[in-house]
Amino acid sequence: MYRHSSSASRYSTHSAHSNYNPGGGFVTQGIRQPPPGADPTLWRWFIAVDTDGSNAISPEELQRALVNGNMTPFDIDTCKMLMNIFDTDRSGTIGFNEFVGLWQYIREWQNVFRHFDRDNSGTIDGHELSAALHQFGYNLSPALLSLVEHKYGTIAPATAYGPQSTGITFDRFVRACVVIKQLTEDFRRMDTDRDGWIQISYDQFMTSVLRAP
Repeated sequence: MYRHSSSASRYSTHSAHSNYNPGGGFVTQGIRQPPPGADPTLWRWFIAVDTDGSNAISPEELQRALVNGNMTPFDIDTCKMLMNIFDTDRSGTIGFNEFVGLWQYIREWQNVFRHFDRDNSGTIDGHELSAALHQFGYNLSPALLSLVEHKYGTIAPATAYGPQSTGITFDRFVRACVVIKQLTEDFRRMDTDRDGWIQISYDQFMTSVLRAP
């Protein structure tokens, strides 16, 4: 979900004396114009998120623009992961065309999240997480599911029974699923005989773990 911003009012279709900006749009007498064929709504969102007017979105700008269903801000590590996926030119920022892909990706994940958030709590609990991962084809053991739930869940203040997870917010749900997908794919590439066991070097193990978003 994107926060609304008054900066969206800078959008205009008026054209005169325009110069192309390689970041993905046009500048017309100080008014930023969308590139040819751009969706006007997405362009308004883009310039609202691009608060410094650079025609490129940084991880910090993305974080300020994104909120979970419970109105908590996205965590910065998830924003960096999303940036890494869609920063195709490896500039460290997201231009308009890259933003279009990121926007669609988030919308698709929102639909997935709503589907599995059966109690409409705004977070994914252990049972909902198990159902989601099972449908995605990842049959994690109860111990691994518990580890994922506690690693990515929001932790409430400790009680007499210890720290309690209050569920996984949208941003961390996306990150958990992407990490599990990548690590599973890494494992399957090395499990050449498909017996569920692999033998790897320390470097291979560390590379696989450190590559995870």
